Amino acid sequence: MTKWMLFSGLIFTVLLGGCTDTEDDMEETRNHGTEPGIETSGSLNDETDKIDVTLYDGDKETVGNVIIRPVYNGVKVTLEGSDLPPGTHGFHIHENGICEAPDFESAGGHFNPTDAGHGFEHPEGPHAGDLPNIEVDQDGNVFADALAEMVTLEKGENHSLLKEGGTALIIHSGADDYESQPSGDAGERIACGVISE
Repeated sequence: MTKWMLFSGLIFTVLLGGCTDTEDDMEETRNHGTEPGIETSGSLNDETDKIDVTLYDGDKETVGNVIIRPVYNGVKVTLEGSDLPPGTHGFHIHENGICEAPDFESAGGHFNPTDAGHGFEHPEGPHAGDLPNIEVDQDGNVFADALAEMVTLEKGENHSLLKEGGTALIIHSGADDYESQPSGDAGERIACGVISE
């Protein structure tokens, strides 16, 4: 009887240890390749699903690179830039995939398939293409992550960045105040990059 109880206890301990390892493995799998607040799903974080965008200034010099990846709740926009004016700058997705220097007016207005108001602080906003301001340091460098929850990279969808003709990313000379119409009083367009396949 004592041997049987000892054997049962040993089996229970082994099973319990196996469950703990499995739970740890599952937690590691759930968190692999993610950042706080940005959940990836299935194959959406595969390297083949990302879009690379090069940003150019008005002199057609490269000033930044952006990686756009689909995530569970929209797209993640990762910007790495240099040789930009220090300070706070508006950063938006625009409706046309055309970047004609020097003023980049060819990119049109903000990407806004739902005809919303501009700005995170506007009662009828934001535009699908509104992104948080970026902060460029005194050396002209910036690294920023943003989540655009109202857009997708799925072709054929009304709010897809890969619509016919593409879309564009724009950096402005000043800060977006998140409420002025139609573009947050962010000033001139100082950098542009086309979002396309």
